Amino acid sequence: MRICGVGDNVVDRYPQRGLMYPGGNAVNVAVHAARCGAEAAYLGVLGTDEAGGHIRTALDAEGVGTDRVRTADGPNAYATVRLDAEGNRHFAGSDEGVSRFTPDDADLDWLAGFDLLHTGDCSGLEHALPLLARACPLSYDFSDRPWPYAEPLLPHVRYAVFSRPGAGDREAAALADAAHRAGPGTVIVTRGGGGALVSRDGVPHLQPVTPVEVVDTLGAGDSFVARLMVALLDGAAVPSAAAQAAAYAAEVCTHEGAFGHPRVCSDPHIAPVR
Repeated sequence: MRICGVGDNVVDRYPQRGLMYPGGNAVNVAVHAARCGAEAAYLGVLGTDEAGGHIRTALDAEGVGTDRVRTADGPNAYATVRLDAEGNRHFAGSDEGVSRFTPDDADLDWLAGFDLLHTGDCSGLEHALPLLARACPLSYDFSDRPWPYAEPLLPHVRYAVFSRPGAGDREAAALADAAHRAGPGTVIVTRGGGGALVSRDGVPHLQPVTPVEVVDTLGAGDSFVARLMVALLDGAAVPSAAAQAAAYAAEVCTHEGAFGHPRVCSDPHIAPVR
């Protein structure tokens, strides 16, 4: 199967560690899809600075295709991440750098060769969703955005991902039902330590987390989604796919960064704050 992450990329800078790691929702899903056996690619814009170069190097090392990646003159996008005592990540500022773009006709033709493309609310591609959805089945991460944001976009989406930490089973199920009525056949509601609800064609499955000694939760949701998508596209039933995704995301939480590749940064645009 072929999966493409489209849109956002960042370096996640960790002031407490003095390091930066490659990341961003679209990049994370592409990398973890590749690690889970998919033929994966990334479509987006990198900066001409050290951070942009580091992301491209990491993508190459992970076997993620970069045929349609652009490089624009200027700083790469970044996010500043702080960790609490339990390893939970909290974002403390960001800048989109040169990451914003609109897919052109050549991009859309290229995307037509994939089984699934994944993007989300951090990518600024809301205006392009109708075009993207016509090119390829679309997965979209709505994160914690409210319903008025999601509702007009859902008709273009096959797989809808929501983040609702702390939501109970009833609240998650109600959200999934509403999303189904708007269009997507598959709805994922991640709930942090509360596990996830995966609903396909209106049939919900509650998946608990896999217990693990947490080092860093950054990328946990993205890795869950990537593993789930690969398993579902490979024909697995939802309970099996969700269990695989939970185990995979737990393993990701035992490592630093969204998928590793730490680097000390000297670029003045995004140098780690000490």
